[in-house]
Amino acid sequence: MTFIKYKYTLLFLILTTSSHSQNTLNHFLTPSDTLNNTRRNSVVVTEALLASVALIGLDQLWYADYQRSKFHTINDNNDWLQMDKIGHIFTAYQVGKTGAELLNWSGVNKHDQLMYGATLGFGFLTAVEVMDGYSKEWGFSWGDVAANAAGTGLYIGQELIWNEQRIALKFSFHETKYAVQRPEMLGENLMEQILKDYNGQTYWLSANIHSFFKQTSVPKWLNMAFGYGAEGMLSGNNGQIVPFSADHRRKRQFYLSFDIDFSRIPIKSRVLKVFFKAVNMIKIPFPTVEFNKKEAVFHLFYY
Repeated sequence: MTFIKYKYTLLFLILTTSSHSQNTLNHFLTPSDTLNNTRRNSVVVTEALLASVALIGLDQLWYADYQRSKFHTINDNNDWLQMDKIGHIFTAYQVGKTGAELLNWSGVNKHDQLMYGATLGFGFLTAVEVMDGYSKEWGFSWGDVAANAAGTGLYIGQELIWNEQRIALKFSFHETKYAVQRPEMLGENLMEQILKDYNGQTYWLSANIHSFFKQTSVPKWLNMAFGYGAEGMLSGNNGQIVPFSADHRRKRQFYLSFDIDFSRIPIKSRVLKVFFKAVNMIKIPFPTVEFNKKEAVFHLFYY
């Protein structure tokens, strides 16, 4: 199914806070060394409220526009050249990462961070998937569930193996010529296109070089990034509503580039640390080499 509503939820869940002074705010943002029941309870209640509001909102504002049905499944694994599935992986990873970090801020032990925090994305997206199953327009997709599990597993697996995130999932976007051809499907303005136009989206595996080669003199914040994108898509599958032409030939694109891991930049300010964590899901433009089935293309700055 389409991945748009998950992105709205992801953007809604990434929050920042403010306080009366720099020192007070830094103290507030510093993770607790021991279990802080007040923080933990606040996190649990806030997450429960946000999830409830999001699910009720989707039910009333999204699914209400489509006819209901009996629970059913669909196989949409071939749609959008799997860009929507990568989107599921990305969302589950980022929401789970946020959930685990919030519990870490509360002083919750590592086991419970992974058990109850890192699975936040998978749990929420599974609930949405069940709602899809009762919508005639969509349907429950096992491919989506598998992608959600993969995103959650990517975060948990790295914490269990390395006790850190050496490989981060990131996102970038550029405007394309396809959105103007089907704005109702791919977005009528820039914000909608970021969420809807898979042709302009790129998902990245951003690997920290120093984490894998600790004896090197490479800056600790420098990453090597491997991206995946696709273009030529005016609908989910090849049965396009718009007449097919050479300009609409679908193709996969693979990218090799550098990136910055903002979480590894040495700074003391907790405010900046929180800000850097929030923006760290975005791939920074760097010189990039693109590989597709026809050629290799060099981009001076790709985003």
